[in-house]
Amino acid sequence: MEFVFLLLVAAAGGFFGACVGGNFSFVITGFAGLAATAAGVAGGSDVSSFLFSYVAFGPFTGPHIAFTGAVAGSAYAAMKGYTDNGKDIAQPLARLGKPDVLLVAAAFGVGGWLFKTYVIDPIPWFGGHTDGVALTVAISAIVVRFAFADRSLLNPENYNKTGNKFSPHEHSVWIRYQETGPQLLTMGIFPGLLGASVALLLAVNFPGVGMSAAAFPWAISAITIFFLNIGYNSPVTHHMTIIGGLGAIVFYPILAGQHVISAATLHGLQVDTPLGVDYGLAVGAILIGTAFATLSSFLGEASARLFQSRGKTHIDPPAVAIFLATTLIWIVAGLMGASN
Repeated sequence: MEFVFLLLVAAAGGFFGACVGGNFSFVITGFAGLAATAAGVAGGSDVSSFLFSYVAFGPFTGPHIAFTGAVAGSAYAAMKGYTDNGKDIAQPLARLGKPDVLLVAAAFGVGGWLFKTYVIDPIPWFGGHTDGVALTVAISAIVVRFAFADRSLLNPENYNKTGNKFSPHEHSVWIRYQETGPQLLTMGIFPGLLGASVALLLAVNFPGVGMSAAAFPWAISAITIFFLNIGYNSPVTHHMTIIGGLGAIVFYPILAGQHVISAATLHGLQVDTPLGVDYGLAVGAILIGTAFATLSSFLGEASARLFQSRGKTHIDPPAVAIFLATTLIWIVAGLMGASN
C-alpha cells in the first residue's frame, strides 16, 4: 500500500503546485529544504533524510511533482484559451476556477513521481550520479511542450531575426539581466563560491547533513525566487549554489586522497581548526565547486536560448543545467578513481 499512498500524495502535490503557482511552490520547497537541513544539523540524520526524501524532494513538495504540475497546468490552460501565456509559472492557477487545469497538474505530478522513482533512479550508475529531480523536471517539460503547445523544441519563428538566431530578443528572453558573458560569469562565480563554502562546512562538521549539504544553499536560492515572483528583479541562482556545493563536497575528499565520497568520509576529514576543515584543501575544493557552478550558469542560459525561448511553454533552464552539471561532476570524480 506504500505505492498507493505515495501515488495519491504525488497527485495532491502536483495539484497543489498548480494551485499556488510554480514559483511559489518552489519557494515552499526551499523552506522544506531548510527544515531538512536543520534536522541534520541537530543530529537527526534519519529525520533529515526523511524530510529530504519524502517532503522537500519527494511527493509533497518535490519540484518534479509540484513545480512540474504547475508547468503542465499553465501550458494546458493556454492551450484551452483560459490564459494567453503558457509559460506563466508565477501566477497561481487556482485563480482560473478551472478544475480541469488542476487535474492535469495532478496527473503530471503523478507522472513526475513515477518517472523519477521507477525510470531514472534504477538506471545503473546514472541513477545515482545525476540529479533525478532536475532531470525529471526537464523531461516532463518537454512532454508538456509536445502535448499542449508547439510539438517542437526548436521553433524557427522564435529565432532572433537580426543577429545570431539563438540570441535573446525582446519577444524571446529568459532573464534580461542574466544573459551576457560577464553577467553569467559573475553570477556563476560568487553564488557558486557561497554555495561551495557553506555546503562544505556543513558536510564536514555535521554528519547528519552529510551529502545533502548542497541542498542548503540551494534552498536559500529557492526562497529568493519569492522576490522575483512579487516583482523584484532578483537573480536566479539555485543552479549555481547547488552545483558549487556539490562540487566542493565531492572533491574535498578527493583532494585529501580519499576515494569513497560519503557522509562518513567527509566527517572523518574534520580537523582541529575553528571551522573544522583543512584550509588548504578547503580552498581547493571550493574553487573546484565554483568552477562547476560557473559552468552551470552558462549551461542555464544555453538551455534558455535553445529551449525555453524557442516555444510557448516553460522548459526550466536551471533544471537542465543542474542535471547536466551534476552528472559531469560525478563523471570527473569517477575518472579520478572516486565513487559514492
